[in-house]
Amino acid sequence: MKYSRSAVHRRLHKIPALRFETQTLTSFGGLVLFQALNARLRLKERLGACFSHLPAHPIFGHHVVVLLLVVHLLLGYRELRDQRYYRDDPLVKRVLGLHRLPDVATLSRALASADPRSVDKLRVLVRQLVLERLQQVRPARLTVDFDGSVLSTQRAAEGSAVGFNKQKKGARSYYPLFCSVAQTGQVLDFAHRSGNVHDSRGALAFLTACVTHLRRALPGVQLEVRLDSAFFSEALVAYLDAAGIEFTISVPFERFVELKRLIEGRQRWRRITETLGYFESEWKPKRWASPARFVFIRQVAPQRARGPVQLDLYIPHEWGYEFKAIVTNKTVGPATVLAFHNGRGAQETLFGQLKSQCHADYVPVRRLVGNQLFLLAAVLSHNLGRELQMTAHPPERGTTPQRTTFWSFRELQTLRRTLLLRAGRLTRPDGELTLTLSANAQVRDELLHYLRALTPAA
Repeated sequence: MKYSRSAVHRRLHKIPALRFETQTLTSFGGLVLFQALNARLRLKERLGACFSHLPAHPIFGHHVVVLLLVVHLLLGYRELRDQRYYRDDPLVKRVLGLHRLPDVATLSRALASADPRSVDKLRVLVRQLVLERLQQVRPARLTVDFDGSVLSTQRAAEGSAVGFNKQKKGARSYYPLFCSVAQTGQVLDFAHRSGNVHDSRGALAFLTACVTHLRRALPGVQLEVRLDSAFFSEALVAYLDAAGIEFTISVPFERFVELKRLIEGRQRWRRITETLGYFESEWKPKRWASPARFVFIRQVAPQRARGPVQLDLYIPHEWGYEFKAIVTNKTVGPATVLAFHNGRGAQETLFGQLKSQCHADYVPVRRLVGNQLFLLAAVLSHNLGRELQMTAHPPERGTTPQRTTFWSFRELQTLRRTLLLRAGRLTRPDGELTLTLSANAQVRDELLHYLRALTPAA
């Protein structure tokens, strides 16, 4: 359809005068989706059960504070004091079931007054929500990834310590160990740790607990585990093999001189692609009781130039090899083992989204329990973003060699930009509560699609 020039362009007008009034206007019209999702999951009621053992707050319960934090993070806010930018929003108050929101001091006191039992019960709730989704999906194979991620802080927060930190050397930090589900892209659970521990500290106990929960909820599913070289140990390999769990673990070359000699003495490498070769061997470190299957990978890669470089001249690449070794009990071919193991890189993307979009790297208070609750709220907000999309859309793919998620998920920041941050007005024509939004066809169609999926048929 063609338009005339006058129908497209208009004269510039002066900047309008600003007027601020108390009206039932919301900046977050798309929040009705999470209101419907919360009702579907009975989230507020289940959060209340997590804090039922604590003395009741005279006005705001701990479960309301945690739900407020989840909404706070879903909307893209980071610090607790950012709450002042939406404290008068009528839709936020309606989602929380409040006439007025708690101030920042109340939030801080509520986080500090919780106890470790509250944290444990909230971890159980987060895990239950993920398991309920997996019980609906019923995958034949379920892949879980384990790894730690550094959460730095400038505070002298309880339980934090100075540890290995590439980005902020010398900063205090936490170093939680996460368990994520590859098929849904959700965090199943995490073990909170101080920043000065090794990656493998408490890993076997945490992994065993996660496996127990998964098998109890999903009997008969074939579990798969992917780990990096920090978790390489005979005890872990023996446990996974005895439990019938398929696994791949990166092997740390620096700990085994024999591996270097084994690779250097290798003359024949079988081809995977033009740049990838492999060989495999039944090998064991000296102190191990029994051998395991080791797959050795060689990849052609450009080498870093050494010595002075003349920038005005063309410098050709020097090519060499990069090596990696993987221990596994899988019976498939080396190419499939490599593709499966490389799929664990998706967990790093998940960590990036947790930190940049859910602000899991923020440490709001000095008390350990309060910071653990905030991290759980960040994990819950991420998982709810995935749950919203899984409820509204069918799976788009099955099991792939890399164990890609069954859905092509939108990032949380995309959901905010397209659906959540929509201006609207709450009114009551003929006594019926109504949210009026702009007449954008794309927004209308998507919001109604989500609401139909979230709202049970009458």
